Amino acid sequence: MKKLLMATAAVAAMTAGGAQAESHGGAVKIGIILGFTGPIESLTPQMADSAELALTEINDAGGILDGLMLEPVRADSTCIDSAAATAAAERLVTSDGVVAIMGADCSGVTGAVLANVAVPNGIPMVSPSATSPALSTAEDNDLFFRTAPSDARQGEVLADILESKGITSVAVTYTNNDYGKGLSDSFIANFEANGGTVTANVPHEDGKADYSAEVATLASAGGDVLVVLGYADQGGKGIIQSAVDTGAFDTFMMGDGMYADALLADLGDMMEGSFGAVPWSQGEGADAFAAITEAAGINGESSFTRESYDAAALLALAMAAGGEATSAAAAANLLDVANAPGEPILPGELAKALEILAEGGEIDYVGATNVELIGPGEAAGTYREYMVEGSAYSTVEFR
Repeated sequence: MKKLLMATAAVAAMTAGGAQAESHGGAVKIGIILGFTGPIESLTPQMADSAELALTEINDAGGILDGLMLEPVRADSTCIDSAAATAAAERLVTSDGVVAIMGADCSGVTGAVLANVAVPNGIPMVSPSATSPALSTAEDNDLFFRTAPSDARQGEVLADILESKGITSVAVTYTNNDYGKGLSDSFIANFEANGGTVTANVPHEDGKADYSAEVATLASAGGDVLVVLGYADQGGKGIIQSAVDTGAFDTFMMGDGMYADALLADLGDMMEGSFGAVPWSQGEGADAFAAITEAAGINGESSFTRESYDAAALLALAMAAGGEATSAAAAANLLDVANAPGEPILPGELAKALEILAEGGEIDYVGATNVELIGPGEAAGTYREYMVEGSAYSTVEFR
């Protein structure tokens, strides 16, 4: 099945306009499109730095394919403005000449970039954080991959956490976009299947100054916990602030978009005993990633940094495996380098991977997140369940 997907991807990439264009001037350009402005802007600098760390590691090893250097080109997805994200991605392809894209980040803009830019131009994308279940069935010509698991899985994890705590009644609020709606649907289906009751399911818009109306609706419905499926830099933070200020709720369960150091810096004392889940990993790969990011002065403990490093590494290694610095080679070989069989590759071992590929060998990229791409480029993934204690995140367990 994997070989069939690879072949399909290769054909799709070769027939799409512009997909075979080599990078100019001896540099292989890879787009890094993330929300440098918008509701996750406190997370994206660390994500971009982590992705670029993988490219730097490869360049320090001599580049790919007899010395071609990798050049990251950043663009702003805004996370929420699909038109702006599409325009930014178009510039990456038409003006900058990127052959692949690491990103985008939020699900709605990722879907827009995929449909409007990547597919028409045959450009492969690996998102580190777009988690909407709808992306699993998007028309992508086998060009879309992701290193974070789908929210179909996250909804199950969140519901299981509540069940383990004996919590059977919750109110839910979600950011009113593809990500929030998809995660809310997944969570509620799993929570109700476990016998739980959702008292209210209220969307909220990002960028508002006042969330008292939404909180009043949630409070009137009741519930032991308020489940917040939003963004730490925007509406999710505002909901928690208003809920605490009005005494509506004092305990919150948070989806992955709410995990941010900035949130605890602002509201940590209000969130004692609250909890949530975020894609995370443990083991040799995670330890190796922690070591190389610490050495590079990067905050690798921020969310989606591991997934970003892995996304960029996979794109580069796929081109090396394919023998060409082209979109087609990246798309056709990405599943192959990501999965067994082959020599396991951890963060910091990209030079070793390049040597193996140059000699005609096979690699199994494990990376920082224990990468295993299932189905059409989907990550299996694990989640870190955490609790807020002493205004800091503390790990409960991995799920």
